[in-house]
Amino acid sequence: MNHLVSGGAGFIGSHLVDALLARGDEVLILDDLSTGSRENVENALASQRAELVEGSVCDEALVAECAECVDTCFHLASAVGVELIVRRPLESLLRNVRGADVVAAAACRLDKRLLFASTSEIYGKSNHGALREDSDRVLGPPAVARWSYSTAKAFGEAVSLGYHREQGAETVIARLFNTVGARQAGTHGMVLPRFVEQALRGDDLTVYGSGEQSRCFAHVDDTVRALIALMDTEVARGGTFNVGGSAEIKVLDLAQMVIERTGSTSGIRHVPYEEAYGEGFEEPDSRRPDTSALEALTGWAPTLGVEDAIDDVAALCLTASI
Repeated sequence: MNHLVSGGAGFIGSHLVDALLARGDEVLILDDLSTGSRENVENALASQRAELVEGSVCDEALVAECAECVDTCFHLASAVGVELIVRRPLESLLRNVRGADVVAAAACRLDKRLLFASTSEIYGKSNHGALREDSDRVLGPPAVARWSYSTAKAFGEAVSLGYHREQGAETVIARLFNTVGARQAGTHGMVLPRFVEQALRGDDLTVYGSGEQSRCFAHVDDTVRALIALMDTEVARGGTFNVGGSAEIKVLDLAQMVIERTGSTSGIRHVPYEEAYGEGFEEPDSRRPDTSALEALTGWAPTLGVEDAIDDVAALCLTASI
């Protein structure tokens, strides 16, 4: 098989590329390197079965050219990270909307299977137990920049499903919940790598708000297995599936876990949301996925925990500093 992975030089995308190559496939990576890096895919490129095309998913001609020579398209390219989205909401909104439209249209026109990577941000502030794929969305006002990302991803889902329902496109949607692991950068507000980097420097870990907010984290290797399983499962076409870990942990407890596993002497410093992200920022108290649909269809189950992700991030940070 030959695959197009948009955003393939990014955190999740590069791990997906590695997994596809490991099973003997070939990969064409399309990435503008705005948040990804060539370093993430150096080993993949050295295999001679992966190629990197530097460019934007908003470039219709380039996307069509790339999609023509593959069997499937994994669309992971996206403006990500709470900090990036809050600081540059217009750019994030337009890149995500245009990119989703361009890739979905090309995949449909060229009769290529498409996996659209969506996000748990779809659910907004909804926090009533485990979230099912058909759970209601509860969003704040459009003036709050965070919800523009949710809106953009919802547009991508709607477009992808529209092509499936009206034109028979082979499309599947994966909603990702807090994927963590090596190669994830803390520069755009990602909590776990930020904590690990602070702990290794001996700096106090900055916990936004009270730290009582909780999340379920999925190791990137488990997320990638789910993406490949969904692409390979024919009856998944036209469906939407949550992909995430099952163990819920408070952010404050995560900070303490990072300190313990890295052997750091760091303390914990609380920072108000307003100081970190500006007035009007909204943060859900909890967000937990119901992954029963994915499990029933593919047999997928998470095999790694947040402890494994902490160790992987710390190991890469230490290697990079040597």
